[in-house]
Amino acid sequence: MKIQGLFISLLLSLSCWMAAAQDQDYGFAGDRLNLYLANDLGRNGYYDQKPIAELMGNLAGEIDPEAVIAIGDVHHFEGIRSTGDPLWMTNFELVYSHPDLMIPWHPVLGNHEYRGNTDAVLEYADVSRRWEMPDRYYSISFEDEGTSIRVIFLDTTPMIDKYREESLKYPDAHRQNISRQLRWLERQLEEAREDWVVVVGHHPIYAGTSKDEEERTDLQARLDPVLRRHRVDMYVAGHVHNFQHIRADGSDIDYVVNSSASFSRPDIPDIPGMVFRDGHSGFSVLSADSQTLELRMIDAEGRVLHTITRTRIIP
Repeated sequence: MKIQGLFISLLLSLSCWMAAAQDQDYGFAGDRLNLYLANDLGRNGYYDQKPIAELMGNLAGEIDPEAVIAIGDVHHFEGIRSTGDPLWMTNFELVYSHPDLMIPWHPVLGNHEYRGNTDAVLEYADVSRRWEMPDRYYSISFEDEGTSIRVIFLDTTPMIDKYREESLKYPDAHRQNISRQLRWLERQLEEAREDWVVVVGHHPIYAGTSKDEEERTDLQARLDPVLRRHRVDMYVAGHVHNFQHIRADGSDIDYVVNSSASFSRPDIPDIPGMVFRDGHSGFSVLSADSQTLELRMIDAEGRVLHTITRTRIIP
């Protein structure tokens, strides 16, 4: 009877997804360079994690993403202890098991990874063929059909003083060199020649949230001036578990908060520059050709909630 009940539940979930997906047009993905963006995943498959993972897999056949950009907190709550920690199975391998998700995953560290063994997160690349994380911060150029995107992956936890000061809870944060990372970022942005430049980090620079204000002000003081100086196209973060799109005063950057792919927080305070906010869980799709860069926020039922579009004029 338990097996029968599980089968019926899976059929109902699939039916609900198909009904929602029929109302959506995913034709935007054709002949474009596409990337998945997902973060705040690790809930051992509970809440919306499994349905969203299944949705990501089902849509991947149509969207054809090059990779998954995993923007931190793949593991709640105390990080992982080793490359053999069982949480790798329950948070990642057995949840994102769809054949079309056997593509490269490019992660960054979140604050929850910093509660555990951060080195083991990097070393998991020696275990998993799809976990591609060469360092705590790194850069990848994606190219397809004459379109290129430079994605720069940052390690934001050490840039925030509260994590550095709580050395018992986040033992690796104070050991990281902020100035070195920011100098590296400057060089990456100076050398970038791709059509589009997107920077990702776990913590938002601007966001409507009840989390400590100093998280944002530290990044506004340290990170944001570098991004503004080099006029990056988007900065995408997670951490606050809902969707937000912000245009800050004096900046042409689209600041994006990507929702949790498992457990969302619907209470979103308004802040200056807020363009869009939504409390659903979900993930996003970054899609580009040589003239347009688009980010679509997608909820657990496959609905496109909001689209951000940037356009460049080709001479």
